[in-house]
Amino acid sequence: MILSSASPAGVALSLAAAAAYAVPAAGASRLSEAAARRALQAAWLLHAVVLVLGFLGQPLFGFAQAVSITAWLVLTVYAVERQLFPQLRARWALCGFGSAAVLLALAFPGVPLNVRESPWLPLHLALGVASYGLFAAAAVHAWILQRVERSIRQGAEPQAGVPLLTLERLTFRFATAGFVLLTATLVAGIFFSEALYGRAWRWDHKTVFSVLSWIVFATLLLGRQRFGLRGRRAVNVIYIGSVLLLLAYVGSRFVLEVVLGRTP
Repeated sequence: MILSSASPAGVALSLAAAAAYAVPAAGASRLSEAAARRALQAAWLLHAVVLVLGFLGQPLFGFAQAVSITAWLVLTVYAVERQLFPQLRARWALCGFGSAAVLLALAFPGVPLNVRESPWLPLHLALGVASYGLFAAAAVHAWILQRVERSIRQGAEPQAGVPLLTLERLTFRFATAGFVLLTATLVAGIFFSEALYGRAWRWDHKTVFSVLSWIVFATLLLGRQRFGLRGRRAVNVIYIGSVLLLLAYVGSRFVLEVVLGRTP
C-alpha cells in the first residue's frame, strides 16, 4: 500500500531528497558546477538519512528499498570518483536514477524484516545489496564506456572526459568486486539457509536468476583474463548479468509484493 508505513517526517525527507536529486538532473545544462555539486551533496545526505530512518524501530525491506540503497551506493561511488576524475560526466543520469529510486521506496515501503530469527540475516542482505551496488556501478561505467567508444568512432570529442582505458579498468574492477560479494552471498544462502531463514535451501526464482547472473559474470571475468574480452561484447555481457541479478531479488520481490500482494 502506498505510503502505508511512512511517517510524515519520512515522507517529507524523501520528497526533499527526490527534489534535490531532480535539480541537477533536470537543470544539468543551466546550473553552474558548484550549484550542481551542492544540490547533489544535499540529495545524497538526505537520501542517507531516509535510509537510516527506514531501518530504525521495526525495519522494513523490499524490492524498492533494494533499489534505493543501490542508487545511493552508486552515487557514493560517483562522488568519490569525481574527486579522482573531475572530468567524469554522468551526473544527470545518476541523479535521475536517485530521484526515481527514492520515490519508488516511498511508494512501496516494503515488509517488516524479522531480524530476530537470525542475527546474520542483516549481514546476508548487506552482502547482496552491496553486490547490487557494485554491479550497478559496473553497468554505469560500461554505459559511459560505450558512449566514449561511439564518440571516438564518429570522430567526435569523447563526452565522459575520462580516458577509455581508465574507464575500462574501473568497469572491470567494479565487476570483479561485485562478483566476489555475489559469490559470498550465494555461498551463505546455500550453505547457511536454515540459520538465515529457518528453512532448508531450495531452488526458487531468486536463486535461479542469481546463479545465472553468477555464471554470466564468471564467464565475463574468465574471458577477460584468458581471451582479453573487451569492448562492446564485454559491455553486453555486463548488461546481461546485471539484468539477471536485478530479476533475482528485485524482480521476484516486485512480483510477490506488488503483483501478487503476498509477503515473502
